[in-house]
Amino acid sequence: MSHTTIQPVWVRVTHWINALAVVLMAMSGWQIYDASPIFPALQFPAAVTLGGWLGGALLWHFAVMWLLVANFLVYLGLNLASGRLRRKLLPLSARSLAADTLAALRGRLTHGDLSRYNAIQKLAYLTVIVDIVLLVLSGLAVWKSVQFPLLRTLMGGYDNARVVHFVCMSVLVAFFFVHVAMVALVPRSLLLMLRGR
Repeated sequence: MSHTTIQPVWVRVTHWINALAVVLMAMSGWQIYDASPIFPALQFPAAVTLGGWLGGALLWHFAVMWLLVANFLVYLGLNLASGRLRRKLLPLSARSLAADTLAALRGRLTHGDLSRYNAIQKLAYLTVIVDIVLLVLSGLAVWKSVQFPLLRTLMGGYDNARVVHFVCMSVLVAFFFVHVAMVALVPRSLLLMLRGR
């Protein structure tokens, strides 16, 4: 195997910071959600929440929020400035997505070259980037609803902004679990994110 670095240091650092931030944001967010559920039948068990009570969860959520946003801006900025986003995630066509989806369903999607993303990975990573942007904007509309009336309106009002925030969180958590499952199936990808090659 080549000793060329595939994942630069800044990708690896921002990846692990993001993973930690997402876990802490989700767990504290679930504690906040439990204090005023959107869907009365859905409550998160205390074992998967963070903060112990509403006030504690809010402190965690707002503290980690800055880490998530700063890390995301660094990640996105360096991806755009270096051209990595364009090289790694584009182009993405319906034809390549259909072919790779079919190959995955047949158990024939190969991961021989970890330096290249298949169409499913490209779609997943692009979706997560857009999802985090929506997550932050909807969170801002909920947190500072009075200060950002236009943002609140674009989200369909305060209550709808909470739903958007919940859905975006759910997409991110789903991606997290699928991502971990894929790493379990292709363990070399974990080494790649630890040592860069």
